[in-house]
Amino acid sequence: MKFVNPRNDVAFKKIFGNEEHHEILISFLNAVLDLSGDKEIQEIELLNPYQAPRIEALKYTLLDVRAKDKRGVTFIVEMQVERVPGLRKRFAYYAAKTYVSQIERGEDYPKLNQVIFIGILDFEEFDTPHYLTRLQILNTQTYQQEITDLDFTFIELPKFSKREAELATVLEKWVYFLKQADTLEVVPASADFVPLREAYEIANQFGWSRDELEVYDYWSIRAQDERGRAQLAIEEAVQAAVKETAEKTRGEEKRAAACKMLADGLEPAVIMKYTELSAEDIAILAAHAKQM
Repeated sequence: MKFVNPRNDVAFKKIFGNEEHHEILISFLNAVLDLSGDKEIQEIELLNPYQAPRIEALKYTLLDVRAKDKRGVTFIVEMQVERVPGLRKRFAYYAAKTYVSQIERGEDYPKLNQVIFIGILDFEEFDTPHYLTRLQILNTQTYQQEITDLDFTFIELPKFSKREAELATVLEKWVYFLKQADTLEVVPASADFVPLREAYEIANQFGWSRDELEVYDYWSIRAQDERGRAQLAIEEAVQAAVKETAEKTRGEEKRAAACKMLADGLEPAVIMKYTELSAEDIAILAAHAKQM
């Protein structure tokens, strides 16, 4: 048995945006948001259910999962595998845009319902050791959540290090699935409730069509290319900084040597020969020496 990588955007959408298996997303949302009892989500409507995408369409498509419950609360769940500039602003923009798009101009504001954004990050983003971060709008004096309309929760997968034997909660089992499923060969014992078992079944590559696997592979290659470009940019920036530092150091060494030569009375032409400094540079050093 071989599982696809749930962190692949196409696989993520197929698993959590599956029209025939709402219980998968419901279980995940209840676990992430720590909802229980009468606060549990019972039913959802998928606003953008999974459809086998074509490669051409993928170039311009955002593969998030959006759903709404019977109260009208909208959930946006997005998988982000690579850190890009302005990422936090983009998360805020998507949530805010979804919020304001609920009504047309002239309609009543009370029709606006809560928007909850859940970001699953395959990198470390926040300055905290915890893998789960929840951001809310709070009163700075009372720390009460006075405005509840926008809510952000983030899961940083690299910070989750529990082994299967250590998994205790439904949330931990979901996070383990997201992080480790593509490394497994069988459905693990931790998949001890129906929605998670169904998620593993959907992630089984043998149930995917040839076209779906082709798009899945394309998206994986694209993600690798993006990571490669980002890594190359970092390496080039480091090399440029090292080169600049080395050139600055060599320049300082040449100027220091020239100052000693000037103090010993050597002619500017001789100093130019041995330091490769320009006549202008040596003149500036000589003038500075006279002022000392």
